[in-house]
Amino acid sequence: MNFGNILRELLEDNDITQKQLADDLNIASTTIGNYIRGLREPDFQILKLFASYFHVTTDYLLNFQSGITKDHGEDELLHLYRTLPEDKKELLLEQGKLLVRLNLKEDVKSSKSTLQGKNNVG
Repeated sequence: MNFGNILRELLEDNDITQKQLADDLNIASTTIGNYIRGLREPDFQILKLFASYFHVTTDYLLNFQSGITKDHGEDELLHLYRTLPEDKKELLLEQGKLLVRLNLKEDVKSSKSTLQGKNNVG
């Protein structure tokens, strides 16, 4: 995913228009549009400004994996978690634990059916 796509996602996720972002950061709205279309790339100062504005890392904006996280999805999940109020963080964690438990149950069922299939072959 390139910078323009990531910026577009951040705008959509935060329900912010390109014009609002441009006004908030005192950047020309055409410049924001050029970033999103991939016609321009921000310099370091602007990149840091975006990171601060959206409460993300510059690595997240650049889709750079430094080894701390495995992929952009993991970075996005971390970003979402960090932007939530405490009570919502707990809810997100509980939902995540539920998904893990459901996945484990599905894996056990799949393993049992695979073993049954092998036992019926011979």
